[in-house]
Amino acid sequence: MEPACTGRFRAIVATVVISSLSAIASPGAKAQEVEYPAGFDEEATYYPQALGPLTRPITTSSAEAQKFFDQGVQMMYAFTPLRAARSFRQAQREDPNCAMCFWGEAWAWGPYLNGGMGRDDAPRAYENIMKAKALAAEHANEVERALIEAMSVRYAMEHDSESRREMDEEYADAMAEVYQRFPYDVEVGTLYGESLMLLEPRRGRWDIEKPAVQKIHAILEATLAIDIKHPGACHLYVHATEPTVKPEKAEACADHLGASIPGASHIQHMPSHTYNRVGRWGDAVRANLDAWHSDLRAEHDIAWAIYPSHNLHMLLFAASMDGQGAVAIQAGRDYGKTVRSGNFYEAMTMLRFGRFEEILELDDPPVGVIQRGFWDFARGYAHLRDIDANRARFYLEKVKLAAQTASGSFRGHSAADLLGVVAGILEAEILRAEDENERAVEVLEAAIVIEDGLRYDEPEPLNFSARHWLGDLLLEMERYAEAEAVYEAALEDHPMNGWSLFGLEAALRAQDRMSEADEVNKLFEEAWARSDTWIKASIF
Repeated sequence: MEPACTGRFRAIVATVVISSLSAIASPGAKAQEVEYPAGFDEEATYYPQALGPLTRPITTSSAEAQKFFDQGVQMMYAFTPLRAARSFRQAQREDPNCAMCFWGEAWAWGPYLNGGMGRDDAPRAYENIMKAKALAAEHANEVERALIEAMSVRYAMEHDSESRREMDEEYADAMAEVYQRFPYDVEVGTLYGESLMLLEPRRGRWDIEKPAVQKIHAILEATLAIDIKHPGACHLYVHATEPTVKPEKAEACADHLGASIPGASHIQHMPSHTYNRVGRWGDAVRANLDAWHSDLRAEHDIAWAIYPSHNLHMLLFAASMDGQGAVAIQAGRDYGKTVRSGNFYEAMTMLRFGRFEEILELDDPPVGVIQRGFWDFARGYAHLRDIDANRARFYLEKVKLAAQTASGSFRGHSAADLLGVVAGILEAEILRAEDENERAVEVLEAAIVIEDGLRYDEPEPLNFSARHWLGDLLLEMERYAEAEAVYEAALEDHPMNGWSLFGLEAALRAQDRMSEADEVNKLFEEAWARSDTWIKASIF
């Protein structure tokens, strides 16, 4: 997820004033005007090729309203709320008495896992939920009235960031009552689970023993037990399990998730959040290729591009771990075309796969301290492999200076941490070339301490681990048991990672533990089955 890069895009679109749907203060009050994005009053597009089978039958006399409502629900589960709001608005046009169509738009303007609620969103949400309430008595069934009533406590006409938490808690309490009444309704279960997740920290690891986390898991698991292919419940469950020590809990539903809304790139990508954590790198590559292809198909209005840069980041990360060099490098190039100054990932993927001459041919250094630091790291490393230690040291000093002085961050990670890790790798390799192996070990161990201290991220900013360098160095120093431990630790972080399996096998063979080495070799052959790269070590 990249809310910092993408978000809702609501704050940057021009707005126009559309008359409010009704008086929303008290009977006889003058109708207020609420601003909506430019073009919001135009007819919405229907995307039959993008949609999956999910439908939520609602109280309506119009098949067209039902169609656009279902599309809006799928868009919400795919985390594209502005599109969803447009679809719900189209459903209202098809049936002006459809209470749930107004409920849907109110839902779309509210907070969700990847974005909070802005000042302009509050009156939009409030206006729509008030209209839904006004229609509910005659145009909604029992569960619909319950959902509308619960949603009504979530919003106020004026945005107040200080009371947002309190209103989210009230909404979660209201949804608990709805869930108690309708525990076998998959939409109710999904929405209740989401309401609880919004009360938890969005970033960082989750403690699976925490009662609030266990409650979220239980609700989503009960919902998935009814429908394991439900895109909303599975999407949330992947996010609720990936930062825990049990990410594999979501594998069963993740295997269905990508196909559940086939034109929503974010949904296609989402299984990779689980696959990365459990070491299914090939499946993670496939998921993100599918997502990126939908991002491209969106240009032809047959799919929805949702967080394309994130899809490419996950793709290059998974392909780097899976040994798919061509895919990783191309994803790095595409990332650079999608994100300003993102071309550093082209250099980083080339480094991972030993394409040093190509790194030195790159001639468009990125802007940004961290981005430039990664670029300089890759160039310094490439010069070292080109037997130019002086140039390597020149770039090392640039990276170290940036690590010591820069105040910026990348995906929430400080320049000191990220550049500290890569500076350690480059410095250690320079020391190694000078036969200063003991010092190189110390430098790499310090880099690993920094790497281990990085907060949980999806994916990690570095498409390799400093442990790959330390393990290789320890093998050269004939410290085989220590190398074994380093590679085992790397596999705990990134299961079924071929680079680490290769190193582990070498460490075991060096200790004459051939039977164990043979078993690891089988795992390596499985892990490297899709690789286009022959390796003779865990690093180039």
